[in-house]
Amino acid sequence: MHELESWAEEKRSAYLYRLVSDTESGNSRQVLFLELAKAADEQAELWAREVRKMGATIPAEYRPDIRTRVVGWLVRRLGPRALRPVLAAMKVRGMVLYSEAVGHAMPSSLGDVGRRHNSVGGGNLRAAVFGVNDGLVSNASLIFGVAGASSDPAVILLSGIAGLLAGAFSMAAGEYLSVRSQRDMFEHQIALERAELQQYPQQEAAELRLIFEAKGLSVEEAQRLANTLIADPDRALDTMAREELGLSPEQLGSPWGAAAFSFGAFAAGACVPLLPFLLAGLFVSHTQQLVATAGLSSFALFAVGAALSLFSGRNAVLGGARMLLIGAAAAGTTYVIGRAVGVSLG
Repeated sequence: MHELESWAEEKRSAYLYRLVSDTESGNSRQVLFLELAKAADEQAELWAREVRKMGATIPAEYRPDIRTRVVGWLVRRLGPRALRPVLAAMKVRGMVLYSEAVGHAMPSSLGDVGRRHNSVGGGNLRAAVFGVNDGLVSNASLIFGVAGASSDPAVILLSGIAGLLAGAFSMAAGEYLSVRSQRDMFEHQIALERAELQQYPQQEAAELRLIFEAKGLSVEEAQRLANTLIADPDRALDTMAREELGLSPEQLGSPWGAAAFSFGAFAAGACVPLLPFLLAGLFVSHTQQLVATAGLSSFALFAVGAALSLFSGRNAVLGGARMLLIGAAAAGTTYVIGRAVGVSLG
């Protein structure tokens, strides 16, 4: 029964709000989460009335399930900031207060509410650099490991191509599942919010007011902004996703797009150490191919390390040198292991 499930969700939220409030003892957030717990209890009572109208019964006392108890235990020990994504997925609002770095600035007017953020491009660039780095290090290590065990260029080439495809598909599948699960959670939360807006809009406005107050607006400004938003269901839904649940819809992207992006980035990096074996006609000997692979890989590793320094603010030369040393250590270790295995099997 949908109504009974909604009652249980509101009671679960109230239970978790009180646990979060306990961890915020002595500051303004404690009052906020206590108020949210009270609002969740009131909303649970509204659902309880609907259940009784249908002739069903409500449990005399709410008993949290195992998952809720485990999350509560973690909140007490790790704090709500560490559990922010989990709590948001369990319909605990106000988690945006623990995510200052994601760019959810406090709106000062209605025009600021629901405004799209433009930080996605930087995140994609960073993901691309890491994807290239993963492909480069893993396939270079694989190629040198196989080269240590065998001097047959065909075997090395086949192994490198297999490593490229296996790694790229693995990365793509992982990225697809990650983004898909994020979208599923977001869509579920939005469906709940949409139903609650229709069921009890004034209670939703009250919760939104509490969030705005906690982020710095006066009581009057917060109330005015919340009432104005509730009058526009689409904007209210978008704002609740951001301000109550801490979700950023436009940053989730497409699962298939993320998978393709991850596949391409990994494959691009994995191609670098393969090039000398793909262009075998340019080299006279197996040793020359390995030297060319080492040179190309070293150059690419240094470039990737320097590029990553753009995100860390560190010195580009030091960043490039560090990445080169890490990649060289990985490739050298796999070469030695491959050599030892090749000798023992030979």
